Amino acid sequence: MGLFDDPFDGEKAKRSGCSCGQHASQSAHDAAHEHETQRVAADEYGRLERVVQSAVVEALFPEAVTRRALLRAVGASTLLAAIFQMLPLGTVTEAFAEGAAPEKKDLKVGFIPITCATPIIMAHPMGFYAKQGLNVEVIKTAGWAVIRDKTINKEYDAAHMLSPMPIAISLGVGSTPQPYTIPAIENINGQAITLSLKHKEKRDPKTWTGFKFAVPFDYSMHNYLLRYYLAEAGLDPDVDVQIRAIPPPEMVANLRADNIDGFLGPDPVNQRAVYDGVGFIHLLSKELWDGHPCCAFAASQEFVTSLPNTYAALLKGIIEATAFATKAENRKQIAEVIAPANYLNQPPIVLEQILTGTFADGLGNIKTDAKRVDFDPFPYESFAIWIMTQMKRWGQIKGDVDYAAVAKRVYLATDAAKLMKEAGFTPPESTAKTFSVMGKPFDSSQPEEYISSFTIRRAG
Repeated sequence: MGLFDDPFDGEKAKRSGCSCGQHASQSAHDAAHEHETQRVAADEYGRLERVVQSAVVEALFPEAVTRRALLRAVGASTLLAAIFQMLPLGTVTEAFAEGAAPEKKDLKVGFIPITCATPIIMAHPMGFYAKQGLNVEVIKTAGWAVIRDKTINKEYDAAHMLSPMPIAISLGVGSTPQPYTIPAIENINGQAITLSLKHKEKRDPKTWTGFKFAVPFDYSMHNYLLRYYLAEAGLDPDVDVQIRAIPPPEMVANLRADNIDGFLGPDPVNQRAVYDGVGFIHLLSKELWDGHPCCAFAASQEFVTSLPNTYAALLKGIIEATAFATKAENRKQIAEVIAPANYLNQPPIVLEQILTGTFADGLGNIKTDAKRVDFDPFPYESFAIWIMTQMKRWGQIKGDVDYAAVAKRVYLATDAAKLMKEAGFTPPESTAKTFSVMGKPFDSSQPEEYISSFTIRRAG
């Protein structure tokens, strides 16, 4: 077995043909052994299982002569069955596997410079990746399409993505279909509708006909929440207003240049518009749906399955960073850490207002909301189903959709729950969560009925 002698070989004495007596020649034996070695090497769990079994047998029967005599008498399978009654070898193997070193230690993870990416960003300077034996380079990226393409092309190993993006990628909406996953949500809440100061007397959305709005990406919670809000006010978002995709770092400049009337965007751009004196915060996204997901840690299914130890280490680092970010007493420190140019490139006071929840709204008021942005990594499958209802509502996907199957395949709740426990979270028992959007309850078991309940929609 490569580095380990095989304690299940009952005889080491000379035999005719080959050393095990099962092959016509030693070369045939060697070829078979090499084939088995390659097969086991391709299966990390199988290799670990064999190592654990070998170690247990050798520990129980340290004398080689005694061990071989016993194996000749009863056989390896019988001996293992007897040992298994006393010691759950599967449990030992699982524990051993959890301590396995990452297959790849040097990783590139892309991010957009917004506070939604806080756990992914801060895990680098604050040592959460290094703690897991990883050398992670977090790379500031210009926009979501670039993030998507660089991750699909494997220039990035994983990335900060909008929570609808892996669903769209998996379904082939806006890109070539490729199985993608969300092992963890990055943030909940943390967005706002910001308007140009010239509209401070136009707070009723019914009066917004003709407005030009920006959202970060077509496949974003921002787009779906803005459309939802406008439609509830009686405006058709595809007819009565214009909605265009603008990368978050460019939103404030476009507001200042009067290219747009407002945006539903991520922070820090809402608070930066206030800081720069060009806009005001109309409402926080949590006022539409308190606890809504926004961004996520995303990785291809290939990354998850081909590098399981690396994936587990990366996810654990991010979830532990998320646990640190949930504590109010850590928020000012985090603001300082992620403020520099290579991360968010923002004045720390802007980030402090966002992360602590005590902020100026641009209309002369100081507001306090400790949950303006929060961090909860659990990827509820009901979140994914709601997102797909909005994708279908606005014509991004058509035809029959197996909502539950796609949600389960993309939102990896089981993996998150396991590591959340280790990080001090109490993960939910169910992958479904009851919530309401603007007072309207959502039942994830009835997605088509939910879509049909809206008067303004594209879906037939």
